[in-house]
Amino acid sequence: MQTDLDKISGFTDSHHQGNIFQTKEMFEVYEKTKNYEPVLITIEDEGEISGVLLAVIQKEHSGALGVLSSRSIIWGGPLVKNNDLIQLNRILKAYTDKIKKKAIYTQFRNIRKWTDAERGVFEKNGFIYEAHLDIIVDLKKEEDELWKNIDSKGRNKIRGAGKAGTVVEVKNDMASLQESYKILSSVYQRAKLPLPSFDFFSNLYNVSSETRGLKIFTAIYEGKIIGCRLALVYKDIIYDFYTGAYAEYYNKYPNDVIPWEIFKWGKSKGYCHFDFGGAGKPNEPYGVRDYKMKFGGELVEYGRFVGVHKKILLQLGEFLMKIYKRIK
Repeated sequence: MQTDLDKISGFTDSHHQGNIFQTKEMFEVYEKTKNYEPVLITIEDEGEISGVLLAVIQKEHSGALGVLSSRSIIWGGPLVKNNDLIQLNRILKAYTDKIKKKAIYTQFRNIRKWTDAERGVFEKNGFIYEAHLDIIVDLKKEEDELWKNIDSKGRNKIRGAGKAGTVVEVKNDMASLQESYKILSSVYQRAKLPLPSFDFFSNLYNVSSETRGLKIFTAIYEGKIIGCRLALVYKDIIYDFYTGAYAEYYNKYPNDVIPWEIFKWGKSKGYCHFDFGGAGKPNEPYGVRDYKMKFGGELVEYGRFVGVHKKILLQLGEFLMKIYKRIK
């Protein structure tokens, strides 16, 4: 498998739309994380890889509830040579044949815009397009322009962070990751949202290098980490991943100053774009989108593709999960 993974890595690295989510490092992270199972599909022509699709089956629980909560998620894939429609059809068909026995449904979380012809191939293979927004910040702009693009309230809060004594540091140690995970846990518990186990992040930390993988941005006040933003870097893009801050330190503005410092750090390292990630559905109020937009990025619609493989089990799982959450 190692040789195959090296081939996959070479294909992804050389592909013009290659991204961190379709790399051998992410395969290794999924493989080592509890309740995660990687699904890797490749296609070849004359012994050379012409397509890669890396998915991860996620289960929120073990046992019966795990089966009923099994979903397959794909970020940034598939990648096919020359964006060829025939190859795209081949790899989606191969994936569907394999996944329908393993997961209840699939969700493609797109990080680029697919053409109408490509969308037609997805639909032919049973995946329905759903509108979904993303926000991209162009780091090629001059720093003065990036600053002006942030709304006035946002700029005031960034200045307020400096006056309060909040500083941002890029960390590269396990202790900082552990402290950051405590913050994320408090935020996600308060929001009643699922958060991957710590081993997912520690596995990601272990496979990362200086130029690809996890970066830990921390807001520090009086020696204490009060906020964090975990990002992924690959080629010339920084991907926003997980973020949070202690509520009692909101008046120190950690959630406002960290993105700005990431923009400056990214520019200094030669990155071209900051992908702010999900911004909800068009024409639906979404506070997270409002927060992200104040930093001056471009709102784009990359959408998602969704396919249900086991409709009855999906309905049963949703029903039982509601009961489970009420009891819990």
